[in-house]
Order: sequence, then C-alpha cells, then structure tokens
Amino acid sequence: MPHDDRTLAQSAYSDIRAMIVGGELPPGTKLIVRLLSERLGLSATPIKSALAALERDGFLVAIPHRGFHVPRVGPRDMLEIYELREMLDGVAARRVARSPSAAELVRTVLDPLLAQQREHGDDGDLAGLRDLDAEFHRAIWHASGNGRLAVVGDNLSGQVRLAWSGRPSGGIARTLREHEAIAAAIAAGDPARAERASRAHVRRSVVAYERALVRPDGAR
Repeated sequence: MPHDDRTLAQSAYSDIRAMIVGGELPPGTKLIVRLLSERLGLSATPIKSALAALERDGFLVAIPHRGFHVPRVGPRDMLEIYELREMLDGVAARRVARSPSAAELVRTVLDPLLAQQREHGDDGDLAGLRDLDAEFHRAIWHASGNGRLAVVGDNLSGQVRLAWSGRPSGGIARTLREHEAIAAAIAAGDPARAERASRAHVRRSVVAYERALVRPDGAR
C-alpha cells in the first residue's frame, strides 16, 4: 500500500475506533463503507483497510455476506480481556517503577490525573472518570518502555469500554484508592509492590464487572 494510502487508512482507523469506543457506533451496528466514506471524506479504499485492521484488533467482527459489525462483548470475552490486562498491567507497573524517571512520571502525569479523577468523582461525572481511568493506565503502559505492550493495552482498553458503554462504573472511591496505591509504589521505585497493586486492581475490576451483571444499575 502506498504511503499516502497507509496514512489515510490510519486516520480512518483512528476515527472509526473513536466512534466505536465512544458509543457513537454501539454494539450490533453494521458499518457501511459508503456512509463512512461520506462522513470522513475519504475514498472506499482506506475505509476498507481500516475496517480490516479494526477487525484484527477486536473492535469489529466480519460476518460472512453481512459485512462488518461492532461486536457485543460478553462476559466470557471480558474475563479473557481482564486476564490479559492483569498480566499486562503488572508488567507495565513493574517496568515503570524500575525506571529512573518513575518519580517524575508520578509527579507530572499520574498525580495530576488522580487529582482530576477526584474532582470528577465529587461531581459524579462517570463518563469523565472512565476517560481519566483509561488515561491513567495508558500513561503507565506508554512509560513502560515496551511499545508492543502499549499497543496491546490500548486495544484491550478499547474492548473493555465496548462492554461498559452506557453502564455506570461504580466503586469510585475504591478505584481512586487503588490508583493511588499504584502511583505510590511507582513513586517509591518499588517494582514488586507496583506489580502487586496493579494486578490486585484488575482483579477487583473483574469483581465489579461481575456484580454489574447481577445488578444492572451498577450499584455496589
């Protein structure tokens, strides 16, 4: 694929992924190339390339003779994703805590994100909290020094948000405490504690998800 076509396909990928993760294209939606071309101002070629890439990354499913659809992420899918997230987040936090710039990352990036999370929590802004939660974990993945880990983390995070789209994510106080524990371990340069805190955070997220299945109002 020529360079210009790759650039257009990457742009289409980012735009369509954002529509999926943001809930503009909810689970079950069929994606129509013509409509996406009109919406994004692109030809069919980069759109088709983007859809194929989104399918490879788990954001779409291709149904024979019916085209691409936004998947419905079920409980079994989520448990598989969380299993991977526990390992990935643990490795990322351990690597970051070993970094000479660990304390700097906490001071300049993680602590400000935690402050914003507290503000949104006080305001009851669940959508804003979900965005900040994703930013918090993304900052750790991308600071880990492992580029492939960061890419996988971004994809898994998007798939988690597919399942949580439109659902309240309770446990605000718990989530903040756990984020604070992760940041404190990283700031202290303690790789083992940072990994334990990150893994425990993901395991508790699994419990929160399972409770939400039983109590659809998201109460905790």
